[in-house]
Amino acid sequence: MSSRLVAGPAALIAIAGIVTGALLESGLPAPVTQWAFIVLSLPLPALGWLLSVRRPDLRYGWLLLAAGLALGLGTLGAGLAVRGGLTPLAAALGSLFAVFYGLTWIFVPLLFPDGRLPSRRWRVAAWISGIAIVLHTVGFALHRMDPYQPRSESLSTWELVLAFVTGGAQFVTWVVAVIVFGGLLVRWRRSGDGERRQYAWMVGGVTATLAGATLISFVQFGGVRTWLVVAMGTLAAVGSIPTVIAVAILRHRLFDVRVGLRGSRLHLMFDLRPTADEVLTDLGPALEDASEPVEQLGRLAAAVRTGLDLRWAAVTLADGTRVVAGEEAGEAVLELQVRGGSARYGGRIECGPRDTGPLTRVDRRLLQALAVPAGLAIQSAGLVTRLINAQEAERRRIERNIHDGVQQQLVALIAGLELARATGAGPDMLAHLREQARQTLADLRELAAGIHPSALSQGGLVEAVEERCARLPVRTTVSSPPSLRSRRFADEVEGAMYFTVSEAVANALKHACATTIDVRLTHDDGRLAATVADDGEGFDPHMVARRGLATLADRLDALGGGLSVDSEPGKGTRVNAWVAVHG
Repeated sequence: MSSRLVAGPAALIAIAGIVTGALLESGLPAPVTQWAFIVLSLPLPALGWLLSVRRPDLRYGWLLLAAGLALGLGTLGAGLAVRGGLTPLAAALGSLFAVFYGLTWIFVPLLFPDGRLPSRRWRVAAWISGIAIVLHTVGFALHRMDPYQPRSESLSTWELVLAFVTGGAQFVTWVVAVIVFGGLLVRWRRSGDGERRQYAWMVGGVTATLAGATLISFVQFGGVRTWLVVAMGTLAAVGSIPTVIAVAILRHRLFDVRVGLRGSRLHLMFDLRPTADEVLTDLGPALEDASEPVEQLGRLAAAVRTGLDLRWAAVTLADGTRVVAGEEAGEAVLELQVRGGSARYGGRIECGPRDTGPLTRVDRRLLQALAVPAGLAIQSAGLVTRLINAQEAERRRIERNIHDGVQQQLVALIAGLELARATGAGPDMLAHLREQARQTLADLRELAAGIHPSALSQGGLVEAVEERCARLPVRTTVSSPPSLRSRRFADEVEGAMYFTVSEAVANALKHACATTIDVRLTHDDGRLAATVADDGEGFDPHMVARRGLATLADRLDALGGGLSVDSEPGKGTRVNAWVAVHG
């Protein structure tokens, strides 16, 4: 609504100024050239209004509207000067022609097509141009001298200084305009096929505009005043830019505007893609509602495809998992590498081509804005996948241990009992079977401890860790604050910390040849932490895979915690694990 309140009155003022000023200047009946001027001038404020209202986020529409407003007020000033003399009001309004020419010569081509500078290097040129345009405008208004009718009397020192500043500013504007035109040519040559056609029209329009301005300057300073030269120069300088923009819209869907039939009437239809804020607002709930990791990746890919108006988009995880939204056809035209907290959760977003032209810098910025939620979604999906794989591997390990261990012992025990019954076994055989049953029970308890030890359920984390370390063949100390012994936490938190400690001490025995192990449990500032340090051989963490600890790190990550390993060859190993807890 705010864009309509600003753009509407500005466009009406520009249109009224163009029509009124042109008719005041020529009078009625107006010649054909004056009507041609009006017809070629009106599309500029009309296009500026249309884009500003329908695409208020697109700066280019506001730029065209500003140029149209300057043209309209400048034309009104020229008409007032013809009818009532060069009054201060007429001079002030007429000076806005300098703003119109500065915008169309410099900023319209410089900010094409999305209203942003091509690169940071153009900031200096933009600032110099802005200052020159302001000086030219102010100097022209203060000078109050008709450029087509120079005065014969001598000028004062002040008027000479003012004329010098005004002329110098106009010269700077010309120089920068030529530089900007050269930059436009370079961008045209380097652009892709779709953008090149849009750039080609703008190159042609700027060429015609500068040519028209040259003719007008030739008239002003060369003393030639044929109506044909004036008319051609004015019409080219005023009408070229809006004409080529309109053609680029009609033929190449510039600014995502296309012409089509709606019902039985011809309409301009805007392909308004959502802004980055809108995409992020919709993406958050969509990811929360998706329970499966593949579904999350699918919704992320769909959001990228919809937001950029792509034929297809794909999200690929580091482990090769790939989800595509749309029908994948052709090669990706843009890729974005995404990191989800760490390298092992990384992935990439691939963007297919668009039917409506190439991806612009605005599209690339939208994709970069999606990097943070995309990284979180990829991390979540990768974490869930790794946990599922770890759970499946653990299930198979338990199944294998039961099959190869306890199950075989129970089969042997049953066979022994059958044999004892059939043969009337004596005390020795019964004692042997009793010992075999005790061993089977011990193995079952050990297996259950690997799943969830009874000490953890009954006594808590500290007691379970002490029981686990009491059975180790090396000197092991377990220390914790007294308040932690009676403290209980959620089952998943206690289980994750217990198995992390258990895995760390097992690694110290099997791989580090440690003779001393120190386990510390702490609870400070809402963080439950465990540290396992040994005096073993140590290793380079970057050269050795963590294997079992990697799965536990995923488990801690899922709980909002983390795990780190500090080690050096010959200096032992320290495993630090933590998880956030409430209360």
